[in-house]
Amino acid sequence: FGFMIVEAVGGVLSGSLALLADAGHMLTDAVALALAYAAFRFGRRAADSKRTFGYLRFEVIAGFLNAVTLFAIVAWIAYEAWERLQAPPVILAGPMMIVAVLGLLVNVLVLWIMTRGETDHVNVKGAILHVMGDLLGSVGAIVAAIVIYFTGWTPIDPILSVLVAALILRSAWKLLAKSIHILLEGAPEDASPEKVEQGLMSTVPGLAAVSHVHVWQLTSGRTMATLHVRPNVDEEARAVVKRVEAVLREQFSIEHATVGIDWNSEADENICSLQPTTGRQDHSGHDHSEHNHDHDHSAPGHKH
Repeated sequence: FGFMIVEAVGGVLSGSLALLADAGHMLTDAVALALAYAAFRFGRRAADSKRTFGYLRFEVIAGFLNAVTLFAIVAWIAYEAWERLQAPPVILAGPMMIVAVLGLLVNVLVLWIMTRGETDHVNVKGAILHVMGDLLGSVGAIVAAIVIYFTGWTPIDPILSVLVAALILRSAWKLLAKSIHILLEGAPEDASPEKVEQGLMSTVPGLAAVSHVHVWQLTSGRTMATLHVRPNVDEEARAVVKRVEAVLREQFSIEHATVGIDWNSEADENICSLQPTTGRQDHSGHDHSEHNHDHDHSAPGHKH
């Protein structure tokens, strides 16, 4: 945070948009890191009666907000770049170079620290993208300072700022798309319903059919699923379900799955046909004239 102020002051004094853009991006970094940390800590809270899945979605929400702030930064850089191309300001290359080099060193250190830990979560990825954007901004500022120092061509500053903004935009779009995909409970690429169904049918013995497959992510690395399975007629349903759960866990990293059983309809009909009938039989339409109703009254035990 302290260096962000230094970079902002350096950008104002030198007249460099690249430094100002990097300083503004650093401000969003500070907010993004704080948000990511808060979401991680808050997401570890246990589930309760109101939020039965817990608070892990806060990590995804943090990633979404990080992406939105990145879009805002890109829009601001593009606007400022256009204004400066119309009326190029005076830029002091010396101070610009010094501040840009210091910014590069700080960003490299921060990036190294962040990539040493867990990087799979969406909110952590968002924070890393912010730092990488800062790093690219510092590189762009260094290049612009070198060009201005040797040639005096100041439009290089807003041009490189726009190029850096384009790289940030690409990363922000990916982060936004992934965050929205998880928030909309989209299936992960490595565990799509089609892949899950094919994997189960080709792996689980005694499985006749798989249907109603729904796969989604609670947060990054926490995949869940619901599905229906139909065991073969001669298979024990409980054993088939256990095999299905094992395949989901080992092949698709789905630790929590709700497996419903679709009983074989043909078998159910056969079972029903074997059940004893109760109550009076309906003899309507039964033609007694076709049957011999003579009784042998000499049979023992026959009484009138």
